[in-house]
Amino acid sequence: MEYCSKCGNKLILKESFNCGISDGMVPFCTKCNEFRFPMFNSAVSSVIYNKDFSKTLLVQQYGRGVNILVAGYVNKGETLEQALVREIKEETGLCVISYQFNVSKYFEKSNSLICNFIVTTEDENLYPNSEIDFAKWYTISEAGEEIYKNSLAEEFFLKSLGKISSMQIR
Repeated sequence: MEYCSKCGNKLILKESFNCGISDGMVPFCTKCNEFRFPMFNSAVSSVIYNKDFSKTLLVQQYGRGVNILVAGYVNKGETLEQALVREIKEETGLCVISYQFNVSKYFEKSNSLICNFIVTTEDENLYPNSEIDFAKWYTISEAGEEIYKNSLAEEFFLKSLGKISSMQIR
């Protein structure tokens, strides 16, 4: 960000302090006398399991031909949880019955903070929308083989495996 989004003045870098702790060098508008913290997108991602955690859902989108997780952006005014349920319903037709936060990670490519959840759905009946090229339930071991390697999807999936055996999803 080079110019103030409010007045158009050229920004300078200035150290910002919050409760005596430095936030580092942050763009600052000398005309508005305000910091302009960099903005980013918020997104949700989901490792979707069936009720007994024996299968997980992987999808392919946008002609890429790689197996990933259901994900989408959070709309203005929407909570992470609302976006999670909406995205899963829109893209797959599945109804979420429970979810638990898994992990989050900033993804520079899309300037997004992606918040991943472990989800269970009412059933395994898929009704994918036009965003989905292919969707399939895989056993856990199959999913480990089929998921897009070295991707955030794989990272989130592997992290979920360490949690599903002992978790109480709400």
